[in-house]
Amino acid sequence: MTIRYPRPLRPGDRVGVTSPSSGVAEPLRARLDVAVKEIEKRGYEVVVGRCMDGTTHISAPAAERAAELTEMLTDPAVRAVVPPWGGEMAIDLMPHLDFEAIGRAEPTWLVGYSDMSTVLAPLTLLTGVATVHGNNLMDTPYRVPEGLVSWLDIVAAPQGEPFAQTPPGRHRTTGWDDWTADPGISEFTLDGQGGWRRLDGDGDVDVEGRLLGGCVETVAPLAGSRYLDTTRFAGEEPLLVYVEACEDDALVIARHLHGMRLAGFFDRAAAVLVGRTHAPGTPALTQDAAVLDALGPLGVPILADVECGHVAPYLPLVNGARGRVVHTAARSEIVQTLD
Repeated sequence: MTIRYPRPLRPGDRVGVTSPSSGVAEPLRARLDVAVKEIEKRGYEVVVGRCMDGTTHISAPAAERAAELTEMLTDPAVRAVVPPWGGEMAIDLMPHLDFEAIGRAEPTWLVGYSDMSTVLAPLTLLTGVATVHGNNLMDTPYRVPEGLVSWLDIVAAPQGEPFAQTPPGRHRTTGWDDWTADPGISEFTLDGQGGWRRLDGDGDVDVEGRLLGGCVETVAPLAGSRYLDTTRFAGEEPLLVYVEACEDDALVIARHLHGMRLAGFFDRAAAVLVGRTHAPGTPALTQDAAVLDALGPLGVPILADVECGHVAPYLPLVNGARGRVVHTAARSEIVQTLD
């Protein structure tokens, strides 16, 4: 499939904010305001949508959330759309989203991770429009560690120019910041050490392919449906597939990954990138063992502790972009090219 990239954002462009899954509770509105101001500092106009209610697990009924997201993605005045965060139930948008209208429209950047994976991956697979699996709006005020970039850098980058990211070697080991107590916090607590690891054996890795993936817990229920058909999307091209676990224990993650493999999600994988996770193991199975149990039969390199999940900091990946991953004893790097 031909990948279509939205044009780079320029000062004066409009960024839409909506909650396709969970909205923002009143005590966290101050953090939302801080995050909006961070985008405005780049010279962009920010428009906050109607679907933002945070009193329950969804910001509005599914049809309303889908309509607002479709409206923003097909509005030529809106150049990027970002949610405050993920949530729990974006899967209920699938029958309501107008993928045909979105595919016909001039491409608009859609950004996010966690439950937003449920929308990002299908949108790229069905329309060919590139999407950004990266830090959500509420995370945007954090200062980006050396070696990484923000989603704001990606959506403004010139098409065709490769950009590299390298693991900073530091990550957060536990917990989340209290945005109600300090809505303006902008420094990550990165108190853990360590870089990428090869799970499937030894040896250097140097592999290329189109990037695609998401959060295991939220995309696995789509496996086998038209919303997660990687085979048609990839054609004869290899894929660099990334997955990350949010909170399910290792046995549940193993079942999810087995199901995704059996449904063909990894059929064109040339390598698998696994996000660093704080999700628990069980007495019978660690998270590493869960990945190997399900994906070891693929016979491709599997790299763990990539910064593409729920553990800060965040390494944004562009669904549909051409990627090259290099991992040796001396160097780890992913280069993405929007072409």
